Amino acid sequence: MAITAVFTPVSMTAAQYDEIVRRLEEAGAGAPPGRLYHVCCGEGDQLRVTDVWESDQTFQRFGQVLMPILQQVGVDPGQPAIDRVHNVIEG
Repeated sequence: MAITAVFTPVSMTAAQYDEIVRRLEEAGAGAPPGRLYHVCCGEGDQLRVTDVWESDQTFQRFGQVLMPILQQVGVDPGQPAIDRVHNVIEG
């Protein structure tokens, strides 16, 4: 079952986010299997991220790559809010 993972870090800037994306791509995880959608929004140091994943398992596998990168960049993601997806409407 698809899930959403919403990360609301205490602080994350565009520069930190861009560096995280760069490192994920460098690690071969820029477009990880199982991630359906990725959105980053916010301003200043208040960026947040919402992902839609095929399953909790695919999200957990990605987390094994993501978490060390977040620590290296100095972003504490906090505990993501995880919910089951009821419906997605595109367009």
